[in-house]
Amino acid sequence: MATHPIDVSTRVIDSGVADEPVNRVDGSVWELDTGLAFVESFSHSVVVKGGESLACFDASGAGSGKQVVDSIRSWSNSPISHLVYTHGHADHIGGSFAFAEDAASRGDARPRVVGHEQVLARMQRYADTSDWNVLINRRQFGGIKSEMRAPMNASMGSLHDPSRFLPEGTLRPDDTFDERLDLQLGDLTAELHHARGETDDHLWAWMPAKKWLFTGDFVIWNFPNAGNPQKVQRYALEWAQALRKMITQGPELLVPAHGLPIVGKARIASVLGDIADALESLVRQVLQMMNAGETLDTIVHTVKVPADVLAKPYLRPLYDEPEFVVRNIWRLYGGWWDGAASRLKPAPDSVLGAEIASLAGGADVLIARAKGLAEEGDLRLACHLADFAAWAAPDDATIHTRRAEIYNKRRDVELSLMSKGIFKAAARESEAVVKRNQP
Repeated sequence: MATHPIDVSTRVIDSGVADEPVNRVDGSVWELDTGLAFVESFSHSVVVKGGESLACFDASGAGSGKQVVDSIRSWSNSPISHLVYTHGHADHIGGSFAFAEDAASRGDARPRVVGHEQVLARMQRYADTSDWNVLINRRQFGGIKSEMRAPMNASMGSLHDPSRFLPEGTLRPDDTFDERLDLQLGDLTAELHHARGETDDHLWAWMPAKKWLFTGDFVIWNFPNAGNPQKVQRYALEWAQALRKMITQGPELLVPAHGLPIVGKARIASVLGDIADALESLVRQVLQMMNAGETLDTIVHTVKVPADVLAKPYLRPLYDEPEFVVRNIWRLYGGWWDGAASRLKPAPDSVLGAEIASLAGGADVLIARAKGLAEEGDLRLACHLADFAAWAAPDDATIHTRRAEIYNKRRDVELSLMSKGIFKAAARESEAVVKRNQP
């Protein structure tokens, strides 16, 4: 049997060594305290027993929602009175249909769904951009190893209906709030606090009588997901401010929506403080350079997080990474233009690629140089030249074969899932061109 998650987190945090997985997603249910359990899924569900009923925080994704409910039922047979969304991402609300089905099968009232008022707007946006979001997630999670794809697909809903980003039966919030809502759960009170961070509709929950803190995605046991290159604006500074406020509550048990629960007031404060420090440092560095008139190009290649910080078990850049957070900070404070005049109203990529290929002596010259740079280890520059060559010769199978090789090599050396997914998608684009143009 797997080790209790609190035992793992305590050992990993105290030693600073993550020698086993810290994001476990097999659907196991663990009791963390009297009247408190959580289900380890791609997005966890935290379960509180209040009086004669249960309150669940997050429903996991479309493909894992039923497994989560089944796991909850192995722990308690009490009716589920409330389902709280920490935010409206699909891996947190997409499994809610399974909670409704569970209630119907038992003859219970459907759980009342609680969330921030912006969750409704997010769900509408997902309906308006369903195909786009399916495409994004396929690309984002497309570079991972096959053994990890099932839990990732669960978050996308592909195990429920791959053509829809959210299942048709996803529950909408019944009760919404702006800044704070006190939710009565039997004789327990859950304080729901809104704060912008990964999303604009995020909340964290504090249960003062128990000293329990439910953080949602404010803690994910990876570097904060504040820079996703394919998603809408994230809020690094407000994320840090929320973590600082959590510390002031004096939590003794922290339960995140991804990763391991953490026990101990000092240990929790240290983890939250480290995450806040990293975000605040990035914001401070970026704003100082913006105020000095530096371009985004200079800022991206200058601002760093120290290696010893990124080595902490709960700050490793295995999902998002600091370079992407820097870009999101720029976007929040400085807009979308990067400061290079030629990119304000640029020529089409195909025209630019053709012109550069012409100057270089042909697309084959560009791709040969790209291949050489890749072999020398300069994959950033190699990818630029490979793209120029492919734009100049969009149907050339030889060029696209080389481009796919370069992007596959880049995928293999990257740490973050987001980089791996995007670079693997680029390789697949060229592989598709090769397949179309084979004799």
